[in-house]
Amino acid sequence: IAFGGYIETRNLYQRSTVFKNTNSDERNIHIGLDLWINETATIHAALVGKIHSFQNNTALGDYGPTIILEHEIEGIVFHTLYGHLSEASLLGKKVDDVVTKGEQIATLGLPPINGDYAPHLHFQIIIDMEEKTGDYPGVCSEKILDFYKNNCPNPNLLLKIN
Repeated sequence: IAFGGYIETRNLYQRSTVFKNTNSDERNIHIGLDLWINETATIHAALVGKIHSFQNNTALGDYGPTIILEHEIEGIVFHTLYGHLSEASLLGKKVDDVVTKGEQIATLGLPPINGDYAPHLHFQIIIDMEEKTGDYPGVCSEKILDFYKNNCPNPNLLLKIN
């Protein structure tokens, strides 16, 4: 597994209109952790939780099929986002379905289904979903980076990958 990319500036987002804001602030700072793994790898829940939402975000450069889980630990509610999945990963899912830690929840998507990227998992922690469902920004602009650093802390705090 290769991993990285949290708070990394990336020029590749210029290829997609998904990352262009109407106020002209360029969204080019990645706020999740990417895990490049074998394209046949299965994706498992990092923690016990329930399905918050899911959808296929089909625009070029977007997540493609995406699952968001909701977790509660010691009274604190937060979410984990799994992006760039296969379309089959969304089949049979229902909001509020319970998932156990380590349970397989998905498989990786291949281009062009996964937003047209090399196969990898986008993993992100989100404190406040801001009433969004099935999608949440994984890239932000410099102007609003402080908000996203607080709302989307480094996923490696949870995964503890060395």
